Amino acid sequence: MKRSALLLGGLLLAAASTANAQLTMQMTNGWSFTFSGNVNIFAMYQDVNSDGNDASPGGLVGTGPQKGLYYGTGLLPAFATFEAKGKEGNTDLGVHFGFAPEVQCGGNNHDCFGSEFSGASIDMRQVYMTVGGTWGSILAGRELGVFQRQNILNDQTLFGVGGGGIAPRGTTLGRIGFGYIYPNFVPQFTYTTVSGKPLSLSVGLFEPSNFGQYTQLTVPRLEAEVSWKKDKFLIFASGTVQNGKDVPNDNSATAAGIAGGLTWKSPSFSIHASGYGGKGLGTTLMFGGSATSGDANGNGEDDLRDSYGYFGQLTWTPGAKKVTLAGSYGSSFLKAADDENNAFKTENSLISGGLYYQATKSLKLVFEGDYMWTKDHEENAVANPANSYEQNKAFTGAFGMMLFF
Repeated sequence: MKRSALLLGGLLLAAASTANAQLTMQMTNGWSFTFSGNVNIFAMYQDVNSDGNDASPGGLVGTGPQKGLYYGTGLLPAFATFEAKGKEGNTDLGVHFGFAPEVQCGGNNHDCFGSEFSGASIDMRQVYMTVGGTWGSILAGRELGVFQRQNILNDQTLFGVGGGGIAPRGTTLGRIGFGYIYPNFVPQFTYTTVSGKPLSLSVGLFEPSNFGQYTQLTVPRLEAEVSWKKDKFLIFASGTVQNGKDVPNDNSATAAGIAGGLTWKSPSFSIHASGYGGKGLGTTLMFGGSATSGDANGNGEDDLRDSYGYFGQLTWTPGAKKVTLAGSYGSSFLKAADDENNAFKTENSLISGGLYYQATKSLKLVFEGDYMWTKDHEENAVANPANSYEQNKAFTGAFGMMLFF
């Protein structure tokens, strides 16, 4: 149960390892109640340059040039989490609520009121229960997805800003779309094997998501992850499959993907490497608008776009354990569907470097620099061969304060 709660607790539980919860109450009925979370704010300056051409489908770095200074949360929003746990007979029980507000005012807006202008709205990301015992555990509710979750839980930019430009009405992207696809917080029933063993398996039935014109969804999406942890090593693999139907054109298609990687951690160093591939998953946000060509006259599978990506990361924490240096490189690619005439391939790449200073047990200071680009590799630029190669580039510098409690 402990392993499941740590892994499935989402972004906050991964980040909050720097500090213990400050408020834990023991109830007379044997249940315990915990309140924990974080508040963070980043000052972000970005400079965007481009060839003056529109990015191809799935591109993340916009046209420009443009410059801007913004304040906001990073990839990790502020979090306030409430959790209660108890044991009745041989059954472990728990409930979890995670509120994720943000600090920004919608991108240089002076008046920070109302959802129409402000990004400072409350995002109810987590609402779930857990039921467990010697047979394993079941998580039921809204929580981080299983497919590719290890990437975001190990991403250095979880404590920073990362790529994708500034998102004044929401969190930044971190490395999402620059090496892995975002699993999102989604309704699910997920079973995880008993904790405390090197081998762990999670299998979940998820609410299916629309992808392109495939909007009739009658069966759950399947996501699964298997991991093996021994000493300093963690090896993991995950997969997903989902079917949908395009009713007006009587077509059906199946989106699917696989992912895997490894993490090695010592007291001073850590290495993370991972990759993924799929069809009909899109890029950046899973099952987003880039998942299919959108051709209603296609023949089912012909309009699903291929996507794949990878990233590698290295961190170093010297002896005093106050400073961590981290660097990473990764790319995501989206390829045209079989029924598209222009056989494009969109590349989104990011180089990130950061210095993370643990000022106190709970307070972290972050200095980060990110260089990113979007390339359009056109294999059949019939309309204008001169524009068969496009590239937009951007640099973001950020300073942030993160307080975990």
